[in-house]
Amino acid sequence: MIFIGIDSGTQSTKALALDAETGEILASSQETYDILQGLPNGHLEQNPSDWIDAVRSVITSCLTALGERKSEVRGIGVSGQQHGLVVLDENDEVIRPAKLWCDTSTVQQCEQFTRDFDGDAGLIEVSGNTVLPGYTVPKILWMKQTEPENFARIKTILLPHDYINFWLTGIKRMEYGDASGTGMLDVRKREWCDEIIKYVDPSLREMLPPLGPSTDPHGPLRSSLMNEWGLAEEVIVSAGGGDNMMGAIGTGNVQPGIITASFGTSGTLYGFSEVPAIDAGAEVAAFCDSTDHWLPLVCTMNVTVVTEQVRELFNMDIESLEESVSLTEPGAGGLCFLPYLNGERTPNLPNGTGVLHGIRTDNLTQGNLTRAAMEGATLGLAYGLNRFRSMGLEPSEIRLTGGGSKSSQWRQIAADVFDVPVVPLATAEGAGLGAAIQAIKCFEGGETTYSGLCDKYVELDESKRSIPNDDNVSVYKELLERLTKLTKDLGEAGHI
Repeated sequence: MIFIGIDSGTQSTKALALDAETGEILASSQETYDILQGLPNGHLEQNPSDWIDAVRSVITSCLTALGERKSEVRGIGVSGQQHGLVVLDENDEVIRPAKLWCDTSTVQQCEQFTRDFDGDAGLIEVSGNTVLPGYTVPKILWMKQTEPENFARIKTILLPHDYINFWLTGIKRMEYGDASGTGMLDVRKREWCDEIIKYVDPSLREMLPPLGPSTDPHGPLRSSLMNEWGLAEEVIVSAGGGDNMMGAIGTGNVQPGIITASFGTSGTLYGFSEVPAIDAGAEVAAFCDSTDHWLPLVCTMNVTVVTEQVRELFNMDIESLEESVSLTEPGAGGLCFLPYLNGERTPNLPNGTGVLHGIRTDNLTQGNLTRAAMEGATLGLAYGLNRFRSMGLEPSEIRLTGGGSKSSQWRQIAADVFDVPVVPLATAEGAGLGAAIQAIKCFEGGETTYSGLCDKYVELDESKRSIPNDDNVSVYKELLERLTKLTKDLGEAGHI
């Protein structure tokens, strides 16, 4: 049997076809698209039709590559970018482009939530999470306040992966994992939070689709698509989930102690919890996962964006950057790079800026700058990891994904900064693989466990495992304390 995993992201949609018997990825495909141009600063939107066109294309491509074996396809799972707002009218037509997770036009609405719910503590009391610009609910309030004509037309609100599932099956539904990123779910009870929903508008509750477990199937593939793709046997579409929830499954992060770190343009850290992981300090997102457990998560906005800026500054290729870092001592000669080039989410500095601290005549070198950039981006994630530890989530292993995980120097820096062994995955397709694994779990049901499935399908690249160097660990412990204090002091003074 074959299962297809879809990873629908901000820049592209990917698909892979997984052989459930051997674990081999038999086919893969990718389709790119753009964010809408010409919008005001902070507004980041896409047409949902672009996602659908891409999904149709990548599935068609995979099925073509499978040839006669496409008759073995039994399930599809979908991973989608979190938090996006898709609004449909009474005819199930998209009313306006989707506002994305990276859209920051809703700062004013977030301030309203914080004010009227007596701060972050009040929001956390009712739902388990504060309300951040990336989340879905401030986008809905923004739409009500700035586009009342469009708001009045809303019949259904979906998240990006829900919309793709709706296109695949004709069924509207949300599962706990992605729903927890809307800001409208009480993550402790896995129920809609009526206080927040009514605050936005009394009619909002009727716009939300049915809510259910992430382990339940979404529904069967539509007959018209079965015919279009030449599939004879029924194909089930699993519940799917947000990209981080699917990434957790795709990296085997389905048991306590394992943490996934994504080193992309932005960065995420997330783990597995058997109980709701609520952070009273409001810095760790208390999400549900897509295995019907919980997914504590921190997100930083500045990882490879920092190293890419420095690499372009010196007109270096990737190999030159790697060599430059390798020839420079840990600590970068005393340079400390606060990496908030795109603002920051953890710590919460939406209008933050970067700072290079500790410059002297003897340390302002290309090597120190390149290493300080890589160290600063990693220390930004370590700040979040320390929040995990303060909540009792102690990592035993960190699994790396994203472009930064390909760098041997960065892997060693990560092991030293985190003071935990780190290991990359053998495949780069974490979210897509997770979606395919979820589809297998949905199809097999019964006694099949995620732990067993991940042991079978998730492959670590043990040849690239990095172990912490005790001498470097002490250097980075001091550097993290310095970065944290600088951030606090400069933030409170309004200088970043």
